[in-house]
Amino acid sequence: MPKTPPGARRSVGWMGLARGHRAKPTEWLVEKGIFLLSFTAIVMIFLIFLFVGREAWPILTGRMDSSLVRELQDIIPVEDLEKTPPERLRQYLGLTREQFQSMDRETLRDLMQLRIESREQMPDDKDALLNTLQWRYVLGPHQWTGYDRPVYIWQPVSAIHKYNIVPLIVGSLKATFVALIFAVPLGVAAAIYVSQLAPPRLREWLKPAIELLAGIPSVVLGFFALIVLASVLQAVLGYPSRLNAFLAGIALGLAVIPVVFSIAEDALTSVPRSYSEAALALGSTRWQAAWQIVLPAALPGVFAAVVLGFGRAIGETMIVLMASGNASILSWSLFDSVRTITATIAAELAETVVGGHHYRMLFMLGVLLFAVTFLSNLAGDFFIHRLKARLEGRR
Repeated sequence: MPKTPPGARRSVGWMGLARGHRAKPTEWLVEKGIFLLSFTAIVMIFLIFLFVGREAWPILTGRMDSSLVRELQDIIPVEDLEKTPPERLRQYLGLTREQFQSMDRETLRDLMQLRIESREQMPDDKDALLNTLQWRYVLGPHQWTGYDRPVYIWQPVSAIHKYNIVPLIVGSLKATFVALIFAVPLGVAAAIYVSQLAPPRLREWLKPAIELLAGIPSVVLGFFALIVLASVLQAVLGYPSRLNAFLAGIALGLAVIPVVFSIAEDALTSVPRSYSEAALALGSTRWQAAWQIVLPAALPGVFAAVVLGFGRAIGETMIVLMASGNASILSWSLFDSVRTITATIAAELAETVVGGHHYRMLFMLGVLLFAVTFLSNLAGDFFIHRLKARLEGRR
């Protein structure tokens, strides 16, 4: 066999170069540019995960304390500034060594005076000694002072900081559940009609028209739900809360329908035409062929559409921020106002102190969203492979 000349390619290149031909410099630059862009995108995503995880790490490991024990320490009068050892003063003010060294005496006096005022305003409450960032308070109920039973409360800006995330999780799931119940049947039905039943000329404009809904900004859908849809649904159904989980779910469903439709339609279209043609030849109607033959064959793709629709709904921010009512109420009624995880992060992050326990808790909620999305996609991939194996007769 003739040897390949030195410097020649040994395989067909990215631009379809024949074996043994040299790559042009411009083609080499394009190939390396594409690789660099792809690698940069992966690195950026990894750095985002790393940053969010780093900010939430003190909460995840239980190393942060939200109790007011430090405020209950003996007050050091402002007049004793010069008499107090520097290390004792630094610990009293809760400063790092770098922060303490960068402050002048006047700033330290102001901080000491602020501590005295904070101590005078601090509530005389036994709950002030609790570290509400512990997982038993974050996930479990607690009977706070003034309550007659254990409750789940998200109240991060109160005198006693309460960080129970159960109302936020339940609110997110309620809105997502309504969105999927509304969007999945409509999206899958539209996909079956467009791919199997619609005339070709109708299909040419109907599919782009439905997919065009994905280009509507979520803030526009949220505004539509807040101004128009909320009043219409309240007038029809008569529920007391104008903004609630049901309204947020319907608005979310409008954003999920294009996702479910697009992926389900592609899955149904990819089923070989011979399947439906054989069913029609045996005497079935077009609807029977689509429902009993094509849909079961495309079931893994349809399930993938549902999983991606769930991820789209659980991660949406603007719609639920504007249409859910933003009340962290733990209720199983769909007609009560709710507060979702994404809306909580969007509404509160800009008002927190960087590095504070409220700030860290919001990043912990971001980690929770990452985990839910990852696990849902992982479970979806697992079930999709099982469905494919069952349809192919391997199980």
